[in-house]
Amino acid sequence: MRALVSVSDKTGLVDFARGLENAGWEIIATGGTMKLLKESGIKVISISDVTGFPEICDGRVKTLHPKVHGGLLARRDDESHLKALKENEIEFIDMVCVNLYPFAATIAKENVTMEDAIENIDIGGPSMLRSAAKNWKDVTVVCDPADYETVLSQIRENGNTTRETRLQLSAKAFTHTALYDSCIAGYLREKAGLTKKLFMSFDEVQSLRYGENPHQQAGFYRSAEHVPFSLADAVQLNGKELSYNNIQDANAALNMVREFTEPFCVAVKHMNPCGAAIGKDIMEAWTKAYEADKVSIFGGIVAMNRAVTAEVAASLKPIFLEIVIAPDFTKEALDILCTKKNIRLLTVDMSVPKCAGKQFVSVNGGVLVQDQDFASGEDFGNCVTNLKPTAGQLTDMEFAWKIVKHVKSNAIVVVKDGRTAGVGAGQMNRVGSAEIALKQAEAAGLKEDIVLASDGFFPFDDSVEMAAKYGVKAIVQPGGSVRDEDSIKKANELGISMIFTGVRHFKH
Repeated sequence: MRALVSVSDKTGLVDFARGLENAGWEIIATGGTMKLLKESGIKVISISDVTGFPEICDGRVKTLHPKVHGGLLARRDDESHLKALKENEIEFIDMVCVNLYPFAATIAKENVTMEDAIENIDIGGPSMLRSAAKNWKDVTVVCDPADYETVLSQIRENGNTTRETRLQLSAKAFTHTALYDSCIAGYLREKAGLTKKLFMSFDEVQSLRYGENPHQQAGFYRSAEHVPFSLADAVQLNGKELSYNNIQDANAALNMVREFTEPFCVAVKHMNPCGAAIGKDIMEAWTKAYEADKVSIFGGIVAMNRAVTAEVAASLKPIFLEIVIAPDFTKEALDILCTKKNIRLLTVDMSVPKCAGKQFVSVNGGVLVQDQDFASGEDFGNCVTNLKPTAGQLTDMEFAWKIVKHVKSNAIVVVKDGRTAGVGAGQMNRVGSAEIALKQAEAAGLKEDIVLASDGFFPFDDSVEMAAKYGVKAIVQPGGSVRDEDSIKKANELGISMIFTGVRHFKH
């Protein structure tokens, strides 16, 4: 049995090759791979000794040869193939262990030249992977060091890999070359000035019981890139598996948590916050978020940016919640909450507050792509009214502005003392959203010195007039309406301070 080894990533290679050698396999290798194996005391056959041809063109041509691909592609059950190999003095190659030049890592480097990028396009590697993967019934193809131990274990036990494993490794190899080629194609299309082509690759995390409704099939997929605040990499500590709607709601909650560095807690229903608050510690933040709307939180999702303590857990336990998300749970908190077998407890990496990325939304026959909304150009110094906000009001305005960004448009959020007092979401007109939020605040007994945030500008001054009737003393909004002066005039008449941020946060 013979294996051809040629890798860029040499992680675990020496142990793998030694395991093959101990199992009686011959090892063929190229260039740097051969040098490493020889230095490690492993007997190696040079690829040039197999092909009878030297490596040429600075190593660009070394494995592109009939004695390589004939040995890989020949079917062992086809007499004509066997005859062709015998006539041309070609021996079988029973395994290919190849990983490719680091093209993606190369183009990710700052100031990389196109010449460097081109030199990191692997030609012989993908060719060998594809040849071996096509002939998977007879040839084992290994492109991932994570598979070394499985392959060695089966060889030790059976003398070779199983048919099932070879098929799985074949599929992985074709996936590897497909992703590699898509990366190259995307880079060269951009350099050539061609229209962009979107290549997307996601791995299934789980098959979901159903989608938004029981008659809809659904699945949850993750991208190859690990990012903070991602459910795809969450660790579930308790409860049944997540549903489609759970994932949507939990993702919305995490997007709000991501806005804050101080202790923060949010409760979410149907992707909108029903209560959110900051506090001196996470217990205070949770208590304020809960008190913001004790009714809507029933069956909701709670997320916080500090570890759940025993004190917080004891307060959470009596409430019916679907999910609790945090960077960690103390042992005592888990002992308390895990007595409720259905509550889902998730830990999520919150190590980096914001991480640039793209947002994808499917539409019929296409996909919309946009940058995630990490706008940093908000101007909280742009007070457009005669009356300026107090320090406390300004703090609440900044808090409200971070929350309203994550509420379905038209969005209005009312805030008092670092917690939501009312949320108006998804109405067809802004006055309707304002009325919902303001009446909610009034029902909670909050009628004085409250702050209002609007995700979009006020087209008329009627929202300002309504806000004043409910005790609003400060408003933050983007500005930009042709009738901005009407709203400013009305705010001045009613003793309201108003800031124009210059940034809009629509969320459809």
